[in-house]
Amino acid sequence: MHAITIPEPGGPDALVWAEVPDPVPAEGEVLVEVAATAVNRADLLQRQGFYDPPPGASPYPGLECSGRIAALGPGVSGWSVGDEVCALLAGGGYAGKVVVPAGQLLPVPKGVGLVEAAALPEVVCTVWSNVFMIAHLRPGERLLVHGGSSGIGTMAIQLAKAVGAKVAVTAGSEDKLAKCRELGADLGINYREQDFTAEVRKAFGGADVILDIMGAKYLGRNVEALAVNGRLAVIGLQGGVKGELDLGRMLAKRAAITATSLRGRPLEEKAAIVAAVREHVWPLLESGVVRPVVDRTLPVRKAPEAHRLVEASTHVGKVLLTL
Repeated sequence: MHAITIPEPGGPDALVWAEVPDPVPAEGEVLVEVAATAVNRADLLQRQGFYDPPPGASPYPGLECSGRIAALGPGVSGWSVGDEVCALLAGGGYAGKVVVPAGQLLPVPKGVGLVEAAALPEVVCTVWSNVFMIAHLRPGERLLVHGGSSGIGTMAIQLAKAVGAKVAVTAGSEDKLAKCRELGADLGINYREQDFTAEVRKAFGGADVILDIMGAKYLGRNVEALAVNGRLAVIGLQGGVKGELDLGRMLAKRAAITATSLRGRPLEEKAAIVAAVREHVWPLLESGVVRPVVDRTLPVRKAPEAHRLVEASTHVGKVLLTL
């Protein structure tokens, strides 16, 4: 088969299409013939040499894919060769074939195309696990999403609205904020021109849950933006890894901070998240309440171009690569 490889870390042109050995499914795994994958910021970090795959994972980038099951490993039940699926991966999506633990497979939702389904696993699992399983967003509560026009952001808006929450988002342009409002966001904040803490407190009285991709740069302001009993869920470190935390403000607000990543979690934790997503989110997709947001689709050989697009942050939703 062929895959996008990274012979040496570097810029987008470090991504090289090359012939590589076919993977073989082990106990509890399936082999998926990949139809499409998606570009995530973790892929950019891996390409630059800053985010190696977990031990035993595929060395190729790609944290999600869609495709058809080509073979079943020993001990796999409930799936058949030819099934159309999408999958959460620890790596290997930018390849013709990839092996996947059976617990990380999802059927392609009814009404969603096979290629389009590649936009779902990573964002849905990230949002559901952090906003709902950990931060326990409830109907009537207020969610602040940083990077509202990203793949994560566009899914967070839709899922929060589906459960009856109010949603504020930050984004860097009026066009992006308009797209967020189309998806249901109640409040759009241009972070280049407005103070998100002041805007959220003025409109909502504070946020019950904040989904944060910035880390250190926003830490103090996020704590100020929290309502009493608020929960801050950090899932990205685009603004740095070390910040100063006012524990006095945390105590006064009875607030909580969590920080998680998905890629390196144990298989049983990923399987539990995927099962929860299938139970709670797949019906929303199949009924049309929630939909994947795809900015554009490119052939996998244009992965360098796709990485440049994501680095420039001009996209809304997901950038997909087809094989």
